[in-house]
Amino acid sequence: MIVETCCDSITAMYAAVIAGTDRIELCYDLSCGGVSPHHADIDEAGTLKGLPVNVLIRPRGGDFVYDEKEIEKMFYKIAYCANCGLNGVVIGALTKEGDVDMELCRELVSVARTYGLSVTFHRAIDEARDIFQALEDVISLGVDRVLTSGGAPDAWTGRETIRRMVEQAAGRTIILPGGGVTPENAVALAEYTGVTELHGTRTGIIRAVRGTESYPERNEEPITK
Repeated sequence: MIVETCCDSITAMYAAVIAGTDRIELCYDLSCGGVSPHHADIDEAGTLKGLPVNVLIRPRGGDFVYDEKEIEKMFYKIAYCANCGLNGVVIGALTKEGDVDMELCRELVSVARTYGLSVTFHRAIDEARDIFQALEDVISLGVDRVLTSGGAPDAWTGRETIRRMVEQAAGRTIILPGGGVTPENAVALAEYTGVTELHGTRTGIIRAVRGTESYPERNEEPITK
């Protein structure tokens, strides 16, 4: 089981490193669901070696319908992350009608791939008018994973939908439950939905998951600055 830790500060990032997280999603201001981190934090994350860091590309809180200036910021931030040597980006956008903004998202994915970045589609999918159609659209974009709470306030409440999304994806992309994942529900959530990755802010999730499995030693280079 891969555990991705969502970190909204450099302090949280290093706490996750110490706890042994498998991957970090770096963002800022979780009170609004997260926005893109400051350049200084991206710079610092770029100094880590041996641990993948994905950066949230979201210019503001609120809805996921963006204007031209906000879109320009998104493309710039993707390039900045690539230049800092980070692993990937976390993107997403919707139309006013509540569908995946395929034109914009296709461009975002294309630019990210040009830089060799991994791509996660974020919880904008939870606000789509049809989450299963949205998943099919997102899969067609060729993203590596989809972060979702199953369209519910939290992943445990949305576990049935997440289970159905895993079945629908059928290995074409990774379904990554996030939102309200805790040390108390992480194992049960994974078992019920059949996911292979979990996303949360609490490092206790790492201990909870690894307490139920034989976890191999890392094969990567040691994590250093």
